Amino acid sequence: MKRLLTICSVVTLLSIFTAHGFAMDTAFEPLDQITVRGRLQRTVEPGGWLVVDGAKKLLIINVQRFSNEGWFKEGAEVEAVGETKSDVMTVYMEGTPFEARSLRPIAQGGSQGQVVAGDNRRFTRVIVSGDSIVQALPDTAILTITVVTQAKRAIDAQQQNAAQSDAVVKTLKSAAGSGAEVKTSGYSLQPQRVYRENQPPTITGYEARNTVTVTIGDLTKVGTVIDAAAQSGANDIGGIGFTLRKDRPARDEALAMATREAMSKAQVIAQALGGRVVRVLEVQEAGVISPRPMFEMDRGMMQQKAVATPIEIGTLDITGRVQVVAEVETN
Repeated sequence: MKRLLTICSVVTLLSIFTAHGFAMDTAFEPLDQITVRGRLQRTVEPGGWLVVDGAKKLLIINVQRFSNEGWFKEGAEVEAVGETKSDVMTVYMEGTPFEARSLRPIAQGGSQGQVVAGDNRRFTRVIVSGDSIVQALPDTAILTITVVTQAKRAIDAQQQNAAQSDAVVKTLKSAAGSGAEVKTSGYSLQPQRVYRENQPPTITGYEARNTVTVTIGDLTKVGTVIDAAAQSGANDIGGIGFTLRKDRPARDEALAMATREAMSKAQVIAQALGGRVVRVLEVQEAGVISPRPMFEMDRGMMQQKAVATPIEIGTLDITGRVQVVAEVETN
């Protein structure tokens, strides 16, 4: 009876039977031992490998013995010596089951069938990462400005806020200029409660909040816009964020620097192993980070309307990161 096994767990089982003190002869004649030269090829079943020589396909049933070698990959030319196994069946039966006694690569570029003599080269993969930081000047400022009003009745808080916010928005548009963007980014009307022990909360009034976001391309107007907002009725300025809208050149430079650093690391590792980087197998971008430095407003600054708000614009750190998988050849 033939045995049905999966490719990843093919094992040839031999048994010795004894009876009444007489043992069977264990000196089996080898099955069809052959030598074949061909290319490694994957099978339709995961984990399976073939040696293909024209129309001849040999299914390697002990592939785990060789699969960790650096040269073992699809398309590699190899010479295999071993035996076919007629008593082994696999799920898909793609190729003739074959147990390899030896499997070695054939020299590339030599005559057909020429085996690498004394080739002790080994291949290994190294995974390295590269990081870089590129500094760039921001070209855009983002301000968050809020009008807060409070009253005993909700309608009074809302109407006061509407009138005050309308004045602030008109002033912001005038101060920021035609190239700026002013838009509402939040609105709330909430009761103000007082909590006392062992008593239900009591509503003492209402608070309305209308928040607008101002995006300015002309950074010289940032201080002027803040002063105008405060003078027209804005009483809560959350802060300023600086960003870089046209960030492609800085991002590209950061990625290029990170890639060069990763390759330099791979070469250092290869030299330490006494070898060299043969090729790059994979490159992944781990991300580019463009932080937005924040400028927190001092509440007291809003009371000093006679003094212009100073704004110092620093640089942005554009951080690039890549991961490189390289193949290293060692002797």
